[in-house]
Amino acid sequence: MGLRDRRFELSIINIFQSICRIIQLVLALAVCGIYGMEFSGHDSWKGRWIYAEVTAGLSALTAILYLLPFFTRIPFVFLWDFILFILWIVLFGIFGKLYIPEDAAGNYRVQKMKNTVWLVLANGISWLLSAIGMGFLWFYRKRNSMFTGRAIV
Repeated sequence: MGLRDRRFELSIINIFQSICRIIQLVLALAVCGIYGMEFSGHDSWKGRWIYAEVTAGLSALTAILYLLPFFTRIPFVFLWDFILFILWIVLFGIFGKLYIPEDAAGNYRVQKMKNTVWLVLANGISWLLSAIGMGFLWFYRKRNSMFTGRAIV
């Protein structure tokens, strides 16, 4: 058996994917926590805060599911990564327009929101790189023949 079990092959690519997914999970949870604290401090429910929480929650859930080995074998999983990239970039546009031009001179809350906008951008870039990598692996993976499974097609 060893490290090269047929079902759970430990390779450099799988280890690298797991590290990337953990980074995506940490980034999504950080954004979820920071925006969640801001969201709970407001009296009204604004759509942008709900959108931020839903996007971060979907990303965190996706990163957790992708840590399971059999989820990366689902066809066209890279399309969901690309959808998450678009969601993060829209979120960057929403909060970037609000907080990047603001002057944070001594205002801790504004500075925290400006820093979180860059976390949102880092999330978007990580999902774009993930979509490109997963798409590359999907289209250029080793495929075994249909009848015996021994030949690489």
